[in-house]
Amino acid sequence: MSGSDQDFKQSLSLTDATMLVAGSMIGSGIFIVSADVTRNLGSSGWMLLAWILAGVLTLIAALSYGELAGMFPKAGGQYVYLREAFNPLIAFMYGWTMFTVIQAGTIAAVAVAFAKFTAYFIPWFGEDNILYSIGSWNFKGSQVLAILSIIVLSGINLRGVNLGKVVQTSFTLAKLIAIFGLIILGLTLGFNPEIFNSNFTLSWNAMHWDGTTFSSISGMALVLALGGAMVGTLFSSDAWNNVTFIAGEIKDPSKNIPKSLFFGTLIVTVIYLLTNVTYLGLLPLQGDPAGADVVSKGIAFATNDRVGTAAASLIFGVSAAAIMSILIMVSTFGCNNGLILSGSRLYYAMAKDNLFFPKAGTLNKNAVPGFGIKAQAIWASALCLTGTYGALLDYTIFAALLFYILTIAGIFRLRKMQPDAVRPYKAFGYPVLPIIYIIFAAAIAFILLIDKTENTLPGLFIVLLGIPVYYIVKKKFAPVEL
Repeated sequence: MSGSDQDFKQSLSLTDATMLVAGSMIGSGIFIVSADVTRNLGSSGWMLLAWILAGVLTLIAALSYGELAGMFPKAGGQYVYLREAFNPLIAFMYGWTMFTVIQAGTIAAVAVAFAKFTAYFIPWFGEDNILYSIGSWNFKGSQVLAILSIIVLSGINLRGVNLGKVVQTSFTLAKLIAIFGLIILGLTLGFNPEIFNSNFTLSWNAMHWDGTTFSSISGMALVLALGGAMVGTLFSSDAWNNVTFIAGEIKDPSKNIPKSLFFGTLIVTVIYLLTNVTYLGLLPLQGDPAGADVVSKGIAFATNDRVGTAAASLIFGVSAAAIMSILIMVSTFGCNNGLILSGSRLYYAMAKDNLFFPKAGTLNKNAVPGFGIKAQAIWASALCLTGTYGALLDYTIFAALLFYILTIAGIFRLRKMQPDAVRPYKAFGYPVLPIIYIIFAAAIAFILLIDKTENTLPGLFIVLLGIPVYYIVKKKFAPVEL
Protein backbone atom coordinates (compact mmCIF):
# COMPACT_ATOMS: atom_id res chain seq x y z
CA MET A 1 0.00 0.00 0.00
CA SER A 2 1.35 3.34 -0.89
CA GLY A 3 1.06 5.85 1.91
CA SER A 4 -1.07 8.66 0.55
CA ASP A 5 -3.91 10.13 2.55
CA GLN A 6 -6.26 8.41 0.11
CA ASP A 7 -5.13 5.06 1.44
CA PHE A 8 -6.51 5.85 4.88
CA LYS A 9 -9.98 4.43 5.46
CA GLN A 10 -12.44 7.25 6.21
CA SER A 11 -14.44 5.30 8.77
CA LEU A 12 -14.68 7.68 11.73
CA SER A 13 -18.01 9.47 12.19
CA LEU A 14 -18.66 12.80 13.91
CA THR A 15 -19.53 10.87 17.09
CA ASP A 16 -16.28 8.89 16.90
CA ALA A 17 -14.25 12.08 16.40
CA THR A 18 -16.05 13.83 19.27
CA MET A 19 -15.39 10.85 21.56
CA LEU A 20 -11.72 11.02 20.57
CA VAL A 21 -11.54 14.70 21.53
CA ALA A 22 -13.29 14.20 24.86
CA GLY A 23 -11.58 10.90 25.61
CA SER A 24 -8.10 12.25 24.94
CA MET A 25 -8.74 15.25 27.20
CA ILE A 26 -10.16 13.40 30.22
CA GLY A 27 -7.45 11.43 32.00
CA SER A 28 -6.69 11.61 35.70
CA GLY A 29 -6.20 15.41 35.95
CA ILE A 30 -9.76 16.32 36.93
CA PHE A 31 -9.54 13.98 39.92
CA ILE A 32 -6.24 15.41 41.19
CA VAL A 33 -5.42 18.93 39.91
CA SER A 34 -8.01 20.82 42.00
CA ALA A 35 -5.87 20.30 45.12
CA ASP A 36 -2.92 22.17 43.62
CA VAL A 37 -5.20 24.88 42.20
CA THR A 38 -6.64 25.43 45.69
CA ARG A 39 -3.20 25.65 47.31
CA ASN A 40 -2.30 28.32 44.74
CA LEU A 41 -5.48 30.42 44.97
CA GLY A 42 -7.26 29.40 48.18
CA SER A 43 -10.77 30.59 47.29
CA SER A 44 -13.73 29.08 45.46
CA GLY A 45 -14.13 31.98 43.03
CA TRP A 46 -10.52 32.02 41.90
CA MET A 47 -10.39 28.21 41.81
CA LEU A 48 -13.40 28.03 39.49
CA LEU A 49 -12.03 30.93 37.43
CA ALA A 50 -8.82 28.96 36.78
CA TRP A 51 -10.93 26.12 35.35
CA ILE A 52 -13.26 28.47 33.45
CA LEU A 53 -10.34 30.34 31.85
CA ALA A 54 -8.73 27.06 30.80
CA GLY A 55 -12.03 25.91 29.32
CA VAL A 56 -12.73 29.19 27.50
CA LEU A 57 -9.20 29.34 26.09
CA THR A 58 -9.47 25.72 24.96
CA LEU A 59 -12.83 26.40 23.29
CA ILE A 60 -11.46 29.48 21.49
CA ALA A 61 -8.44 27.49 20.32
CA ALA A 62 -10.65 24.62 19.16
CA LEU A 63 -12.96 26.96 17.23
CA SER A 64 -9.91 28.61 15.64
CA TYR A 65 -8.33 25.27 14.71
CA GLY A 66 -11.56 24.42 12.92
CA GLU A 67 -10.62 26.80 10.10
CA LEU A 68 -7.24 25.14 9.65
CA ALA A 69 -8.79 21.67 9.82
CA GLY A 70 -11.19 22.61 7.05
CA MET A 71 -8.38 24.00 4.89
CA PHE A 72 -6.05 21.04 5.39
CA PRO A 73 -8.09 17.90 6.08
CA LYS A 74 -5.00 15.71 6.03
CA ALA A 75 -3.25 13.33 8.40
CA GLY A 76 -0.80 15.22 10.62
CA GLY A 77 -3.06 18.00 11.87
CA GLN A 78 -1.18 20.73 13.72
CA TYR A 79 2.10 19.72 12.09
CA VAL A 80 0.57 20.37 8.66
CA TYR A 81 -0.95 23.69 9.78
CA LEU A 82 2.43 24.98 11.01
CA ARG A 83 4.17 23.80 7.84
CA GLU A 84 1.66 25.55 5.58
CA ALA A 85 1.48 28.75 7.62
CA PHE A 86 5.22 29.08 8.31
CA ASN A 87 7.83 26.60 7.13
CA PRO A 88 9.01 22.98 7.53
CA LEU A 89 11.48 23.94 10.29
CA ILE A 90 8.74 25.28 12.61
CA ALA A 91 6.59 22.25 11.81
CA PHE A 92 9.48 19.88 12.56
CA MET A 93 10.22 21.58 15.87
CA TYR A 94 6.62 20.89 16.84
CA GLY A 95 6.76 17.28 15.67
CA TRP A 96 10.11 16.78 17.39
CA THR A 97 8.74 18.08 20.70
CA MET A 98 5.62 15.96 20.34
CA PHE A 99 7.53 12.73 19.72
CA THR A 100 10.29 13.21 22.28
CA VAL A 101 8.21 14.50 25.14
CA ILE A 102 4.60 15.65 24.79
CA GLN A 103 2.88 12.68 23.12
CA ALA A 104 5.09 9.81 24.26
CA GLY A 105 5.62 11.40 27.70
CA THR A 106 1.89 11.85 28.21
CA ILE A 107 1.26 8.24 27.15
CA ALA A 108 3.86 7.09 29.69
CA ALA A 109 2.45 9.24 32.49
CA VAL A 110 -1.13 8.14 31.83
CA ALA A 111 -0.03 4.48 31.63
CA VAL A 112 1.65 4.71 35.03
CA ALA A 113 -1.47 6.40 36.44
CA PHE A 114 -3.49 3.44 35.11
CA ALA A 115 -1.11 1.02 36.86
CA LYS A 116 -1.18 3.06 40.06
CA PHE A 117 -4.94 2.70 40.41
CA THR A 118 -4.97 -0.93 39.22
CA ALA A 119 -2.70 -1.65 42.19
CA TYR A 120 -5.67 -1.01 44.48
CA PHE A 121 -7.02 -4.37 43.31
CA ILE A 122 -3.73 -6.10 42.44
CA PRO A 123 -0.99 -4.83 44.80
CA TRP A 124 1.71 -6.55 42.73
CA PHE A 125 1.35 -3.70 40.21
CA GLY A 126 1.98 -1.09 42.89
CA GLU A 127 4.80 1.47 42.95
CA ASP A 128 6.05 -0.08 46.20
CA ASN A 129 6.65 -3.47 44.58
CA ILE A 130 10.30 -3.18 43.54
CA LEU A 131 11.24 -6.11 41.30
CA TYR A 132 14.83 -5.20 40.51
CA SER A 133 17.28 -2.47 41.47
CA ILE A 134 20.47 -1.08 39.95
CA GLY A 135 21.92 1.66 42.13
CA SER A 136 19.19 4.26 42.61
CA TRP A 137 17.09 2.95 39.69
CA ASN A 138 14.20 0.65 40.57
CA PHE A 139 12.15 -1.55 38.26
CA LYS A 140 8.63 -1.62 39.71
CA GLY A 141 5.45 -3.60 39.24
CA SER A 142 3.69 -0.40 38.17
CA GLN A 143 6.13 -0.02 35.28
CA VAL A 144 5.41 -3.57 34.11
CA LEU A 145 1.67 -2.92 33.84
CA ALA A 146 2.23 0.54 32.34
CA ILE A 147 4.32 -0.95 29.54
CA LEU A 148 1.89 -3.85 29.05
CA SER A 149 -1.03 -1.42 28.70
CA ILE A 150 0.89 0.55 26.05
CA ILE A 151 1.68 -2.68 24.16
CA VAL A 152 -1.95 -3.87 24.32
CA LEU A 153 -3.39 -0.56 23.13
CA SER A 154 -0.75 -0.23 20.41
CA GLY A 155 -1.58 -3.78 19.29
CA ILE A 156 -5.28 -2.91 19.12
CA ASN A 157 -4.57 0.15 16.97
CA LEU A 158 -2.22 -1.81 14.71
CA ARG A 159 -5.23 -3.90 13.70
CA GLY A 160 -7.04 -0.96 12.14
CA VAL A 161 -8.86 2.24 13.00
CA ASN A 162 -12.25 0.49 13.32
CA LEU A 163 -11.13 -1.54 16.35
CA GLY A 164 -9.40 1.51 17.81
CA LYS A 165 -12.55 3.63 17.47
CA VAL A 166 -14.71 0.97 19.17
CA VAL A 167 -12.36 0.96 22.17
CA GLN A 168 -12.22 4.77 22.19
CA THR A 169 -15.95 5.39 21.93
CA SER A 170 -16.81 2.66 24.46
CA PHE A 171 -14.35 3.83 27.10
CA THR A 172 -15.17 7.50 26.59
CA LEU A 173 -18.91 6.89 26.96
CA ALA A 174 -18.24 4.78 30.06
CA LYS A 175 -16.22 7.48 31.79
CA LEU A 176 -18.64 10.25 30.77
CA ILE A 177 -21.53 8.28 32.28
CA ALA A 178 -19.48 7.56 35.42
CA ILE A 179 -18.37 11.19 35.88
CA PHE A 180 -21.92 12.52 35.33
CA GLY A 181 -23.08 9.92 37.86
CA LEU A 182 -20.51 11.20 40.36
CA ILE A 183 -21.66 14.80 39.73
CA ILE A 184 -25.39 14.00 40.11
CA LEU A 185 -24.91 11.95 43.28
CA GLY A 186 -22.48 14.50 44.69
CA LEU A 187 -24.91 17.38 44.18
CA THR A 188 -27.84 15.40 45.65
CA LEU A 189 -26.96 12.50 47.92
CA GLY A 190 -23.67 13.80 49.32
CA PHE A 191 -24.28 17.55 49.07
CA ASN A 192 -23.51 19.50 52.26
CA PRO A 193 -25.14 22.98 52.21
CA GLU A 194 -23.11 24.15 55.21
CA ILE A 195 -19.77 23.31 53.56
CA PHE A 196 -20.93 24.71 50.22
CA ASN A 197 -22.04 28.04 51.72
CA SER A 198 -18.84 28.28 53.76
CA ASN A 199 -16.73 27.71 50.63
CA PHE A 200 -18.49 30.60 48.90
CA THR A 201 -18.52 33.03 51.84
CA LEU A 202 -15.35 34.76 50.70
CA SER A 203 -15.32 33.63 47.07
CA TRP A 204 -12.78 36.17 45.85
CA ASN A 205 -10.47 36.36 48.87
CA ALA A 206 -7.43 34.86 47.13
CA MET A 207 -5.00 33.04 49.43
CA HIS A 208 -1.77 31.17 48.71
CA TRP A 209 -0.31 28.24 50.67
CA ASP A 210 3.34 28.99 51.43
CA GLY A 211 4.11 25.62 52.99
CA THR A 212 2.98 26.52 56.51
CA THR A 213 -0.13 28.67 56.19
CA PHE A 214 -2.56 30.36 53.78
CA SER A 215 -1.81 34.05 53.22
CA SER A 216 -3.90 36.65 51.38
CA ILE A 217 -2.51 37.67 47.98
CA SER A 218 -3.33 40.36 45.46
CA GLY A 219 -1.79 42.26 42.56
CA MET A 220 1.16 40.60 40.83
CA ALA A 221 1.32 37.81 43.45
CA LEU A 222 -2.26 36.87 42.52
CA VAL A 223 -1.47 37.02 38.79
CA LEU A 224 1.53 34.71 39.28
CA ALA A 225 -0.52 32.34 41.46
CA LEU A 226 -3.28 32.20 38.84
CA GLY A 227 -0.71 31.46 36.12
CA GLY A 228 0.80 28.70 38.24
CA ALA A 229 -2.63 27.21 38.95
CA MET A 230 -3.47 27.18 35.25
CA VAL A 231 -0.58 24.85 34.46
CA GLY A 232 -2.72 22.09 35.92
CA THR A 233 -6.04 23.20 34.46
CA LEU A 234 -4.58 23.68 30.98
CA PHE A 235 -2.81 20.33 31.13
CA SER A 236 -6.09 18.67 32.19
CA SER A 237 -7.72 20.28 29.13
CA ASP A 238 -4.91 19.39 26.73
CA ALA A 239 -4.77 16.83 23.88
CA TRP A 240 -8.01 18.18 22.35
CA ASN A 241 -6.14 18.79 19.09
CA ASN A 242 -5.21 15.11 18.63
CA VAL A 243 -8.27 14.58 16.46
CA THR A 244 -6.65 16.77 13.78
CA PHE A 245 -3.84 14.20 13.42
CA ILE A 246 -6.26 11.60 12.02
CA ALA A 247 -8.09 13.84 9.55
CA GLY A 248 -7.43 11.34 6.76
CA GLU A 249 -9.63 8.77 8.54
CA ILE A 250 -12.62 10.97 9.38
CA LYS A 251 -15.71 11.10 7.18
CA ASP A 252 -16.18 14.53 5.61
CA PRO A 253 -13.24 15.93 7.63
CA SER A 254 -13.69 19.54 6.51
CA LYS A 255 -17.02 19.66 8.36
CA ASN A 256 -16.73 16.99 11.03
CA ILE A 257 -13.34 17.96 12.50
CA PRO A 258 -14.42 21.53 13.39
CA LYS A 259 -17.68 20.17 14.84
CA SER A 260 -15.89 17.48 16.87
CA LEU A 261 -13.42 20.03 18.22
CA PHE A 262 -16.27 22.25 19.42
CA PHE A 263 -18.53 19.54 20.84
CA GLY A 264 -15.69 17.59 22.47
CA THR A 265 -14.08 20.57 24.20
CA LEU A 266 -17.47 21.96 25.26
CA ILE A 267 -18.50 18.66 26.85
CA VAL A 268 -15.23 18.41 28.79
CA THR A 269 -15.31 22.07 29.87
CA VAL A 270 -18.83 21.66 31.29
CA ILE A 271 -17.85 18.40 33.01
CA TYR A 272 -14.77 19.95 34.61
CA LEU A 273 -16.72 22.93 35.92
CA LEU A 274 -19.55 20.78 37.33
CA THR A 275 -17.06 18.37 38.91
CA ASN A 276 -15.36 21.21 40.77
CA VAL A 277 -18.71 22.60 41.91
CA THR A 278 -19.42 19.09 43.21
CA TYR A 279 -16.14 19.08 45.14
CA LEU A 280 -17.10 22.42 46.71
CA GLY A 281 -20.42 20.93 47.83
CA LEU A 282 -18.73 17.99 49.55
CA LEU A 283 -15.40 19.18 50.96
CA PRO A 284 -14.09 22.32 52.69
CA LEU A 285 -11.80 24.30 50.44
CA GLN A 286 -8.62 24.87 52.45
CA GLY A 287 -8.62 22.21 55.15
CA ASP A 288 -5.73 21.12 57.34
CA PRO A 289 -2.74 19.11 56.05
CA ALA A 290 -2.69 17.25 59.39
CA GLY A 291 -6.41 16.49 59.26
CA ALA A 292 -7.57 13.11 60.51
CA ASP A 293 -10.21 12.52 57.84
CA VAL A 294 -11.15 13.61 54.30
CA VAL A 295 -13.37 16.46 55.51
CA SER A 296 -10.74 18.00 57.79
CA LYS A 297 -8.08 17.68 55.06
CA GLY A 298 -10.35 19.47 52.60
CA ILE A 299 -9.70 19.91 48.89
CA ALA A 300 -6.28 21.52 49.31
CA PHE A 301 -4.79 18.66 51.30
CA ALA A 302 -6.60 15.60 50.02
CA THR A 303 -4.38 12.54 50.46
CA ASN A 304 -1.93 12.40 47.52
CA ASP A 305 -4.06 15.18 45.95
CA ARG A 306 -6.81 12.60 45.21
CA VAL A 307 -9.70 15.02 45.51
CA GLY A 308 -11.95 12.77 43.43
CA THR A 309 -11.45 9.84 45.81
CA ALA A 310 -12.00 12.07 48.87
CA ALA A 311 -15.25 13.38 47.37
CA ALA A 312 -16.42 9.89 46.44
CA SER A 313 -15.82 8.64 49.99
CA LEU A 314 -18.51 11.03 51.23
CA ILE A 315 -20.96 9.59 48.69
CA PHE A 316 -20.11 5.88 48.62
CA GLY A 317 -18.39 5.36 51.97
CA VAL A 318 -16.02 2.39 52.21
CA SER A 319 -16.59 1.48 48.56
CA ALA A 320 -15.37 4.88 47.34
CA ALA A 321 -11.73 3.95 46.81
CA ALA A 322 -12.66 0.93 44.71
CA ILE A 323 -15.23 2.88 42.68
CA MET A 324 -12.84 5.75 41.96
CA SER A 325 -10.02 3.36 41.12
CA ILE A 326 -12.23 1.68 38.51
CA LEU A 327 -13.34 5.07 37.15
CA ILE A 328 -9.77 6.33 36.82
CA MET A 329 -8.64 3.01 35.30
CA VAL A 330 -11.35 3.36 32.65
CA SER A 331 -10.54 7.04 32.19
CA THR A 332 -6.78 6.60 31.77
CA PHE A 333 -7.10 3.50 29.57
CA GLY A 334 -9.45 5.32 27.20
CA CYS A 335 -7.31 8.45 27.29
CA ASN A 336 -4.21 6.50 26.25
CA ASN A 337 -6.06 4.75 23.44
CA GLY A 338 -6.88 8.15 21.97
CA LEU A 339 -3.28 9.35 22.31
CA ILE A 340 -1.86 6.17 20.74
CA LEU A 341 -4.45 6.22 17.94
CA SER A 342 -3.70 9.80 16.92
CA GLY A 343 0.02 10.28 17.58
CA SER A 344 1.29 7.97 14.85
CA ARG A 345 -0.55 10.02 12.19
CA LEU A 346 1.65 13.00 13.05
CA TYR A 347 4.80 10.96 12.43
CA TYR A 348 3.23 9.75 9.17
CA ALA A 349 2.99 13.35 7.94
CA MET A 350 6.57 14.08 9.04
CA ALA A 351 7.83 11.02 7.19
CA LYS A 352 6.05 12.20 4.05
CA ASP A 353 8.15 15.36 4.29
CA ASN A 354 11.31 13.25 4.70
CA LEU A 355 11.65 14.44 8.31
CA PHE A 356 11.12 11.11 10.08
CA PHE A 357 11.90 7.45 9.48
CA PRO A 358 10.66 6.67 5.94
CA LYS A 359 8.79 3.59 7.15
CA ALA A 360 6.61 5.85 9.32
CA GLY A 361 5.17 7.23 6.06
CA THR A 362 3.71 3.91 4.95
CA LEU A 363 0.54 2.09 5.97
CA ASN A 364 0.28 -1.54 7.00
CA LYS A 365 -2.24 -4.05 5.66
CA ASN A 366 -4.87 -2.60 8.01
CA ALA A 367 -4.40 0.91 6.56
CA VAL A 368 -2.75 2.38 9.66
CA PRO A 369 0.82 3.75 10.09
CA GLY A 370 2.16 0.65 11.82
CA PHE A 371 5.79 1.75 12.11
CA GLY A 372 4.79 5.02 13.76
CA ILE A 373 2.60 3.19 16.28
CA LYS A 374 5.46 0.82 17.13
CA ALA A 375 8.10 3.59 17.41
CA GLN A 376 5.78 5.58 19.66
CA ALA A 377 5.14 2.51 21.84
CA ILE A 378 8.86 1.79 22.23
CA TRP A 379 9.74 5.36 23.23
CA ALA A 380 6.75 5.71 25.58
CA SER A 381 7.70 2.41 27.23
CA ALA A 382 11.27 3.67 27.66
CA LEU A 383 9.95 6.82 29.37
CA CYS A 384 7.97 4.58 31.75
CA LEU A 385 11.27 3.03 32.80
CA THR A 386 13.20 6.27 33.26
CA GLY A 387 10.89 7.74 35.84
CA THR A 388 11.55 11.20 34.39
CA TYR A 389 8.35 11.57 32.39
CA GLY A 390 6.72 13.71 35.09
CA ALA A 391 9.49 16.29 34.84
CA LEU A 392 9.39 16.15 31.07
CA LEU A 393 5.68 16.91 31.04
CA ASP A 394 6.25 19.93 33.28
CA TYR A 395 8.92 21.12 30.90
CA THR A 396 6.59 21.01 27.90
CA ILE A 397 3.62 22.98 29.25
CA PHE A 398 5.40 26.16 28.23
CA ALA A 399 6.44 24.66 24.90
CA ALA A 400 2.92 23.44 24.16
CA LEU A 401 1.56 26.96 24.74
CA LEU A 402 4.14 28.38 22.32
CA PHE A 403 2.98 26.05 19.54
CA TYR A 404 -0.70 26.76 20.21
CA ILE A 405 0.06 30.49 19.92
CA LEU A 406 2.03 29.96 16.71
CA THR A 407 -0.69 27.81 15.17
CA ILE A 408 -3.46 30.32 15.85
CA ALA A 409 -1.19 33.12 14.61
CA GLY A 410 -0.93 30.99 11.48
CA ILE A 411 -4.62 31.69 10.78
CA PHE A 412 -3.85 35.39 10.36
CA ARG A 413 -0.81 34.58 8.21
CA LEU A 414 -2.77 32.22 5.94
CA ARG A 415 -5.59 34.76 5.55
CA LYS A 416 -2.97 37.07 3.97
CA MET A 417 -0.97 34.40 2.11
CA GLN A 418 -3.95 32.46 0.76
CA PRO A 419 -6.94 34.85 0.77
CA ASP A 420 -8.79 32.88 -1.91
CA ALA A 421 -8.24 29.42 -0.41
CA VAL A 422 -11.34 27.30 0.23
CA ARG A 423 -12.38 27.64 3.87
CA PRO A 424 -15.38 25.38 4.59
CA TYR A 425 -15.34 26.72 8.12
CA LYS A 426 -14.01 30.09 9.29
CA ALA A 427 -12.68 30.75 12.78
CA PHE A 428 -15.54 31.85 15.03
CA GLY A 429 -15.17 35.43 16.23
CA TYR A 430 -12.22 36.17 13.91
CA PRO A 431 -10.12 38.24 14.47
CA VAL A 432 -11.18 39.12 18.03
CA LEU A 433 -11.32 35.68 19.67
CA PRO A 434 -8.06 34.36 18.15
CA ILE A 435 -6.32 37.59 19.26
CA ILE A 436 -7.76 37.16 22.76
CA TYR A 437 -6.40 33.61 22.86
CA ILE A 438 -2.93 34.71 21.72
CA ILE A 439 -2.83 37.50 24.33
CA PHE A 440 -3.98 35.30 27.23
CA ALA A 441 -1.84 32.31 26.24
CA ALA A 442 1.21 34.56 25.81
CA ALA A 443 0.53 36.12 29.22
CA ILE A 444 0.33 32.68 30.86
CA ALA A 445 3.52 31.61 29.08
CA PHE A 446 5.25 34.77 30.31
CA ILE A 447 4.04 34.16 33.87
CA LEU A 448 5.39 30.62 33.73
CA LEU A 449 8.70 31.91 32.38
CA ILE A 450 8.99 34.21 35.40
CA ASP A 451 7.47 32.05 38.11
CA LYS A 452 8.58 28.56 37.05
CA THR A 453 11.84 29.21 35.27
CA GLU A 454 13.27 25.87 36.31
CA ASN A 455 10.53 24.13 34.32
CA THR A 456 10.03 26.47 31.38
CA LEU A 457 13.65 26.89 30.32
CA PRO A 458 14.23 23.13 29.87
CA GLY A 459 11.03 23.03 27.84
CA LEU A 460 12.29 25.85 25.66
CA PHE A 461 15.62 24.04 25.34
CA ILE A 462 13.88 20.88 24.07
CA VAL A 463 12.06 22.93 21.43
CA LEU A 464 15.21 24.78 20.30
CA LEU A 465 17.15 21.51 20.19
CA GLY A 466 14.87 20.67 17.32
CA ILE A 467 16.70 23.22 15.10
CA PRO A 468 20.03 21.32 14.75
CA VAL A 469 18.14 18.00 14.75
CA TYR A 470 16.04 19.28 11.83
CA TYR A 471 19.08 19.81 9.61
CA ILE A 472 20.57 16.46 10.62
CA VAL A 473 17.33 14.61 9.91
CA LYS A 474 16.70 16.52 6.69
CA LYS A 475 20.11 15.47 5.40
CA LYS A 476 19.78 11.86 6.56
CA PHE A 477 16.31 11.19 5.16
CA ALA A 478 16.55 13.34 2.04
CA PRO A 479 15.53 11.39 -1.07
CA VAL A 480 18.40 10.22 -3.24
CA GLU A 481 18.51 12.01 -6.60
CA LEU A 482 19.05 9.65 -9.52
